[in-house]
Amino acid sequence: MTEARRSATTPEASEATGVVELTGATGAAEPQGARLGERYAVPSGWQVATLVGRRTESPSAETLVLDVAAWPGHQAGQHLDLRLTAPDGYTAERSYSIASGPTPSGAGRVEVTVQRVRDGEVSPYLVDDFPVGSAIEVRGPIGGWFVWDPARHAGTPVLLLAGGSGLVPVMSMVRARRAAGDRTPFRLIYSVRTPDDRLYTDELDALAARGDGFEASTIYTRAVSLTALRGPRRLTSSEVASWGWPPELEPRVYVCGPTGFVEAVARMLVAQGHDPARVRTERFGPAGD
Repeated sequence: MTEARRSATTPEASEATGVVELTGATGAAEPQGARLGERYAVPSGWQVATLVGRRTESPSAETLVLDVAAWPGHQAGQHLDLRLTAPDGYTAERSYSIASGPTPSGAGRVEVTVQRVRDGEVSPYLVDDFPVGSAIEVRGPIGGWFVWDPARHAGTPVLLLAGGSGLVPVMSMVRARRAAGDRTPFRLIYSVRTPDDRLYTDELDALAARGDGFEASTIYTRAVSLTALRGPRRLTSSEVASWGWPPELEPRVYVCGPTGFVEAVARMLVAQGHDPARVRTERFGPAGD
């Protein structure tokens, strides 16, 4: 996910709750000459991870594979905090959704997908300059509301709606379903600016081709390919109704993306008759850097 200010709510809770402020920890301007990531410390609640691999997901997004020796395990949909510290002690923290499927305690590997934010402080470094073998501080996993667990939730249809890099936490749910061999009906509606901005393209196409109950629909808001069946525009209520589940089936619904996307989709779902208590949302916005 992008560098983010995060909150998780139900549609009826209009004000953000559980907000994680993601400004530099010192609250001061970055000193001249300091470079994030050149030093790290390990106070309580944080541990040091090592970047052991990376994958390019789009021209502006990379998946980082972190080795965390004492990782306690996580559920699909949770997130974690990353912290970089410069030699002079200046620190910056950011919250990122976990992209990989659930792991048990001590499994050690966890993945995040980072989208480069224009003029950002942390994401350009992580996407463009953070080399394999480097250390970074990690804290988590965090969050227990926006999660899907095949052991507890299997059998109830799931509707996933993702805007941009909001795909990352719901992708963890899709991977959890696949890893568990679960056949719970999943429908994903993915809104993204252009075809070049799509994440996990080959993996999603392969999963949809398996014919095991996973379906995916992608719409573009800024530009489309020559073979697209619709022009670039925002997701509409009729598309949500056509590609989603009817409220009578009482699906579990997860919505993640920028605040405007989440609020618009949540209003559509409630207007269509979905029970707000079954709609879980997670939103993000600029981190202010």
